[in-house]
Amino acid sequence: MKRLLLVEDNEMNADMLSRRLIRRDFEVRLAKDGEEGVRMAKEDPPDLILMDMSLPVMTGWEATQVLRQDDATRQIPVIALTAHAMAEDRQRALDAGCDDYDTKPVDLPRLLGKIEALLQRSGG
Repeated sequence: MKRLLLVEDNEMNADMLSRRLIRRDFEVRLAKDGEEGVRMAKEDPPDLILMDMSLPVMTGWEATQVLRQDDATRQIPVIALTAHAMAEDRQRALDAGCDDYDTKPVDLPRLLGKIEALLQRSGG
């Protein structure tokens, strides 16, 4: 079973997405802000991180940069999740170190395709 870390501060979004992913046979752990997400990723590295970019305490942009600077977490694939759908937002996520980008509201089949592609690419 592949382990995902979902970093999402909106409880309704986190609950809905995590339940949908669990039904697809993923183990899902939740973090409510970027700082907690970084801590959880370092303590028990997941196979992939779904990172909301607009987070309290530490933004998703900052959290991804911190993860990329640490040897223990550098290789974990990160998918940015954001309501910002402009081309520059996608590029900003990639520049921060995210491996892919998806918009909210989440289109589950599209997101699952991205998750599977990154897990295959990372050997997971």
